[in-house]
Amino acid sequence: MNQSKTRITALDFARALAIFGMIIVNYKLAMQAELSGPGWLQSIAGLFEGRASALFVLLAGIGVTLMTSKARSSMNGELIRQNRNSLCKRAAFLFIAGVLLMLMDWSADILHYYAVFMLVAAVLITASDHKILGLFSFILLASQLFLVLFDYSKGWDLSFKEYMGFWTLEGFLRNLLFNGFHPIFPWLSFFLIGMWIGRKHWLNKDNRSKVLLYSLLGTVVFESLSYLLIKRTSPILGNEAAHYLFGTKPMPPTMLYVLSGISSAVAIIAICLYVADKFAQSVLTQAVIHTGQLSLSHYIGHVVIGLGMLHITGYLENGSLVFAMAYGCLYFIIAIIFSHIWRKWMTRGPIELLMRKLC
Repeated sequence: MNQSKTRITALDFARALAIFGMIIVNYKLAMQAELSGPGWLQSIAGLFEGRASALFVLLAGIGVTLMTSKARSSMNGELIRQNRNSLCKRAAFLFIAGVLLMLMDWSADILHYYAVFMLVAAVLITASDHKILGLFSFILLASQLFLVLFDYSKGWDLSFKEYMGFWTLEGFLRNLLFNGFHPIFPWLSFFLIGMWIGRKHWLNKDNRSKVLLYSLLGTVVFESLSYLLIKRTSPILGNEAAHYLFGTKPMPPTMLYVLSGISSAVAIIAICLYVADKFAQSVLTQAVIHTGQLSLSHYIGHVVIGLGMLHITGYLENGSLVFAMAYGCLYFIIAIIFSHIWRKWMTRGPIELLMRKLC
């Protein structure tokens, strides 16, 4: 398999893993099962929190860069215009899809944030690497500053499950920009760094071992830095404030969380490059790759179908982490089987086909 094809299929493989992690996190959240179950299972489930969705967004940035590479390299005005129009149409599609999911009482939606990312990508098609890194740095620093200047808890109830005033203009914008599940500040950083990585040759075969080593090292460094800062500042600021400013959980999303999340996401992509290359002929590998190619369908499906089934059967709020994890794994296995069969007949997933037709 040539390097270019391996790189693309590896990104699809990684996208499938991101979907799996998001399914686990979202089902745990929907079933209110965060604090139930044995400690070891809570630890495993906790590994996916904020990491799967960060990987998903970073992969989107890489994907957009690869999609627009011809327009950027040729600087053909008509091709650039076509790419921008396509990204704007996709943004509108994703925004409407996200709003529909939220109207179905799915408050943790990521698609309406994605819509903003696509609009930013449309503007930045021809931007230089330095400008993208500059905007990344600005978003990252501004986000950390906002945590100090503004009330992150505003709009949320005490359990951070319900967001009051979400459908007002002020509440919607506050949630979108600052304190939602995946706010623009700082989640746009994941997308921007993905765009930047997509322009590099980091994902070529010759660089895989270095990328894996440095990304794992980065994860360890940022997690260790978080631990030390919390330990040193807790006596001065208080334990809660120290975690608020220097923690690596997705809520609140600190600078260290973003940097650690980027490092772990890149490490997973590097591992997927090895897997997609070494086990390219495996039926399981191909099925997982097909699952990644249907990621938008599976994201919407895991909410509409997966949570819909739980709502109908009365299991939606059972509070069992064991059940949430088992149900998430079962749903993903079914998604893999469905994807493999579907791709024998169709080149794109059902939602992907609809978006392609409209956009």
